[in-house]
Amino acid sequence: MTRQKNTHWQQSSWRNFPIKQQPIYSDLKKLAKIEAKLSSYPALIYFDEAIKLKKQLANVAKGKAFLLQGGDCAESFAEFNEQNLKLYFQIILQMTAVLMYGLNKPIVKLGRIAGQFAKPRSSDFENINGEEIPSYRGDMVNSITQNTEERIPNPQNLIRAYQQSAATLNFIRSLASGGFASLDNIYSWLNDFSDIAKKNNKINHIIEDIAKSSSFFKACGYDLSAHKDYNSAEFYTSHEALLLNYEESLTRFNPIDEKYYACSAHLIWIGERTRNLDEAHIEFFRGIANPIACKVGPTMQKEELLKLIKILNPENEAGRLNLIARMGANKINEKLPPLIEVVKKEGLEVIWSCDPMHGNTETSSNGYKTRKFDNILTEVNSFFDIHNALNSYAGGIHLEMTGQNVTECLGGTKTITESCLASNYNTHCDPRLNGNQSLELAFLIARKLQEK
Repeated sequence: MTRQKNTHWQQSSWRNFPIKQQPIYSDLKKLAKIEAKLSSYPALIYFDEAIKLKKQLANVAKGKAFLLQGGDCAESFAEFNEQNLKLYFQIILQMTAVLMYGLNKPIVKLGRIAGQFAKPRSSDFENINGEEIPSYRGDMVNSITQNTEERIPNPQNLIRAYQQSAATLNFIRSLASGGFASLDNIYSWLNDFSDIAKKNNKINHIIEDIAKSSSFFKACGYDLSAHKDYNSAEFYTSHEALLLNYEESLTRFNPIDEKYYACSAHLIWIGERTRNLDEAHIEFFRGIANPIACKVGPTMQKEELLKLIKILNPENEAGRLNLIARMGANKINEKLPPLIEVVKKEGLEVIWSCDPMHGNTETSSNGYKTRKFDNILTEVNSFFDIHNALNSYAGGIHLEMTGQNVTECLGGTKTITESCLASNYNTHCDPRLNGNQSLELAFLIARKLQEK
């Protein structure tokens, strides 16, 4: 069914369109019962939170703020615990402080968390020890355990993903408002990074400058700890909305503005593999009022991008649509400029952010899927340079990262080599920057922006 033949949007109208990257459930009656149960559960976010985020993202679109979006490639049931959530949020807060220093602008913090449980795959099957078994599609769908029975899509996992998302949101909100996010804590954590930073004078200077700023205010006699903003942080959630039955079940109607909101997260996005203009994901996204995003890879053509923007943001609303460029370090200089130019020429309100992860995935000589820190940094630098040259605003960064001390991406100041990969390679799908690498990248971005 083409979009021209079906202009009336409903929560379920996506079901009339072709769809990719979906699990095949053997028991459709059980699936329907699970979907009905989810529809009766409390929404994970409230309408006003999504509206507030959209207003903050409008400032990003206008060059008045910057978007930091990051988190797990794929959340898992196995790694869900308090310590991992604390480490993750700690790194996000540290990166925020460093980026604020570099940009002198507010940072909008958006996690890939509390819903990032489903993953697109290049093939429906994978070969494990000579046996073809269904591909792992994220804990929301099936198990990473390498046997056929555990890889059968289980609709009950939708409920478990919802429950973990609710618990994650509750805990992160308590960290954000309960004192964990105080600037005193953030300054202390940055000092913990100083031993590594000593290898890079530019990073070390930033840490010293941030510490001096804090000391200056205290010397003036200001009791910053008495101010709410000093002790708390605003934080929003996002994920790739791959399983539209889950998203439909958590979509709610707001009687105040008479719009529908996907209440599984504050922002959801469309992936590179599911952004076809006449397919289900575009259909679902065009009808919800949340801020939304779409991945933009090297195959995107100018005419296709313009059509996509006009479908997803027909009112040309600032803060509504974030275009996440994921080109690869060796393609970004060729592929991104024409897209920025045509969007700018048409006067379209979008946020441009950079995903330097997905275009830079490779296989190490010892067989691990990995990414090189230097390639990630190269793409980030190119992203800022391109926007600067075109008088456009580079509005954000989108990272697959964790606060844990994993060994999944090569390089960084605390060097991870190929021989290190096996020591703590824990990802359920793609390689993530660890806490030190994530923070180092934030420092390097801050320094680059200061030098402009």
